[in-house]
Amino acid sequence: MISPEQLQTIAEKINGQALNETVVSGLRGEYPGVHFTYCMDDDLPNNEPLLEGAGFNLYLVDGREHCLRITDNYENASGIVIAEVIGE
Repeated sequence: MISPEQLQTIAEKINGQALNETVVSGLRGEYPGVHFTYCMDDDLPNNEPLLEGAGFNLYLVDGREHCLRITDNYENASGIVIAEVIGE
């Protein structure tokens, strides 16, 4: 489970930073129970982010079934996708 407050805190930590694997690796170390993925926002067509930041969007991932999927259900979330938005 990922809480709305936890997602907001993570957004505040990455706000204003240049997104890269170092930033994501730091979050993985700080939140060992959460799976983090980093990609470009256009890699996630037809999905609505749960949180939008300056230059990034955050999505929740549900990993309960065989395949991972984007979800808006905080209780079922096991991971976060940090999707970089270019051109903002």
